[in-house]
Amino acid sequence: MCGIAGEVSYSQDLTTRENDFLNMQRVLAPRGPDQQGLYLTPRAALAHRRLAVIDVQNGRQPMRAVADGREYVIVYNGELYNTPEVRGELIRAGVRFDTRSDTEVVLKAFIAYGAGCVDRFNGIFAFAVWDVRAQRLFAARDPIGVKPFFYAVKNGNFIFGSEIKAILANGEVEAVADRDSIAELMLMGPGRTPGCGVFRGISELKAGERLWFDRDGLRKDRYFRLKDRDFTDSFAQCVEKTRFLVTDAIERQLVSDVPVCTFLSGGLDSSIISSVAAQYMKKRGERLKTLSVDYRDNDKYFKKTKFQPNSDPEYIRAMTEYLGSDHTTVTLDVPELTQALYAAVDARDLPGMADVDSSLLLFCREIKKVGTVALSGECADEIFGGYPWYRDKEIRDRFGFPWAQTTAYRSSFLKEDLAALIDAERYVNARYTVTVNDTHKASGLTAEESRMKEMMRLNFDWFMQTLLDRKDRMSMACGLEVRVPFCDRRIAEYLYTVPWAFKDYKQYEKGLLREAMKDYLPEKVLWRKKSPYPKTHNPAYLAAVSRELREKVLADPEAPIFAFVKREALEGLLTDERAVPWYGQLMNTPQTIAYMLMVNYWQKKYRVRIIL
Repeated sequence: MCGIAGEVSYSQDLTTRENDFLNMQRVLAPRGPDQQGLYLTPRAALAHRRLAVIDVQNGRQPMRAVADGREYVIVYNGELYNTPEVRGELIRAGVRFDTRSDTEVVLKAFIAYGAGCVDRFNGIFAFAVWDVRAQRLFAARDPIGVKPFFYAVKNGNFIFGSEIKAILANGEVEAVADRDSIAELMLMGPGRTPGCGVFRGISELKAGERLWFDRDGLRKDRYFRLKDRDFTDSFAQCVEKTRFLVTDAIERQLVSDVPVCTFLSGGLDSSIISSVAAQYMKKRGERLKTLSVDYRDNDKYFKKTKFQPNSDPEYIRAMTEYLGSDHTTVTLDVPELTQALYAAVDARDLPGMADVDSSLLLFCREIKKVGTVALSGECADEIFGGYPWYRDKEIRDRFGFPWAQTTAYRSSFLKEDLAALIDAERYVNARYTVTVNDTHKASGLTAEESRMKEMMRLNFDWFMQTLLDRKDRMSMACGLEVRVPFCDRRIAEYLYTVPWAFKDYKQYEKGLLREAMKDYLPEKVLWRKKSPYPKTHNPAYLAAVSRELREKVLADPEAPIFAFVKREALEGLLTDERAVPWYGQLMNTPQTIAYMLMVNYWQKKYRVRIIL
């Protein structure tokens, strides 16, 4: 993976601002520690930082190509998993290749097919191509939204980057938060409205979108969306197709010229990936490396809940014995978990999922010592219907985002005058309604089936994007490429059409996936009840973040968070015994405190100017 950035201007000579583009390149260095490059002309600047994975020697960027006397230049972040097919099609059309890199395939596919090239790609990507003769920039983001692409239009110039920090490093865009920014932080966070960069004037290309920028300005369109159709496969055919798609996606994503490993939590998704990977590598005479994360004293303090009925270690042991993998367990403790909250904000450029972010950041630092590429099980729950809110009819049928139905509680933190201006319920409900109304459905669906399409679309556009943000920023901050096989566009497209009764096989969460992959797992793991991402259960964590809140926020009368958050609301977090979830299953009182710490730190770190 890599970091990309750049600017297009029709009014300035960009060659006079080389330092701005070097600054953009510099702040993206963790995403690409291996190589760097800069293309600089009066009209266009393209900067790149590379994490070399495929064709290490020849895949340098920005990459140029000439066809029919026209020059094109690309900066690209991602992996194309159907590279052989696209390359083969181009070769048969007479295109010549000089490298094995997928970057060259993407560039030459664009030259051959124009903007339609993205319809041929199966992968995770964000890229920009400068057409020198036309003086036009084309950019696109992958259908699922795995790789990021932020942008801003300032004084007629188009500025873009893999991360928000690159745009802020450009020097043209100021770190400003307005009323909508505060609403995103306090009502939607750590999620974000699709396309919103939270900072005023900064946007994100949505999953499945592409854009053009030239002298006529900016235009965008959407080339991918989940589309329903009449489903005709039998259950047996559905199982067979699901098994093929999942195993093929995993095997395609094991291709690498650098060491590969897998996350292993002992849950269904990571265990399936690890099992397919272990068999694939065994055929090549290699032994799979697996890694898991745990927390000090979790065995002592773990308590069963509806959402987390059992802990991971016994299932991890069962899988490592089954696989014969070379396994490493990374154990995290409260002090480092607490302090890493701030590094997690640095990585995300925004307040995030509290210790769910910081733990992954610390985990990725350790994984990087073992491999450069790792495979992870994110997104199976969204696509196969694994979350509790898919199966709890009361939650499922309730109006609003199922993982964040505490709008009144969230808005209670806002100062009264600001809360009145924002109108929290209206802000949140409008975004929910837009997504539901845009859900594509085949005709003749039952009420339940219709709602399940809406649920998948809500999870796909919102909850999954928050987790993909987390995965990308925490891993790339460590120079680690984390691939997500369940985000294969073929899996998403097919599973969207599959009836809920098939997904809910045996009335079990992700029943279809379990049935399809039953030959890859021991029974104990195959039918393990879903358990969320592991977090600390040590009460010392609540004590630690509470102390941070007292000492770093409440003791500081100039703490920036008080520009829009009530002091008494933060004080209430330290004394109120009522546990209200902030976001999903993983953010309760300790994580809500940690989130407020992140908000305050974010304002200081980015010197955010508040305009209400």
